[in-house]
Amino acid sequence: MMKANRLVAISAVLLALAGAAGAQGVAWQDLSDAQRQLLAPHEQRWSELEPQRQQQIARGAERWLEMNRRDRGQAQDRFEIWRGMSDEQRAAARQRYQEFRGLPPEQRARLIDNYRRYRTMPPEQRQVLRQRFRELSPEQRQTLRERARTRPPPGR
Repeated sequence: MMKANRLVAISAVLLALAGAAGAQGVAWQDLSDAQRQLLAPHEQRWSELEPQRQQQIARGAERWLEMNRRDRGQAQDRFEIWRGMSDEQRAAARQRYQEFRGLPPEQRARLIDNYRRYRTMPPEQRQVLRQRFRELSPEQRQTLRERARTRPPPGR
């Protein structure tokens, strides 16, 4: 039972990891042995999937197989968070992701760097920053956001 649940979870993570794809499908026999083994629960309905979906899942399986144990665990954790979101929360997350992808590379790099620095702070310090941000007026928040957009990345 635990193995079946794990396979379902892995399959779901693969679906979540899948990115944009082209129009041609992937025949089941064209998958690698490792991909077929990983995706075995979907073999019966594989031919019923849209060609684009087949490519997404095949690429997701390939990425999954290349991940180490830690990365796989993190991907599963993120998928569990995703599953716990409402439709509105998922739509908002998709929108924020599209906005992020539309930023110039230097702004994306700055945001990623800021997030990494934030995540390495002690929890107490993160709490203080969150509280200080909550206490700002909408105008102050906007000014802070504008400054963050135009400030050069640290160390560059």
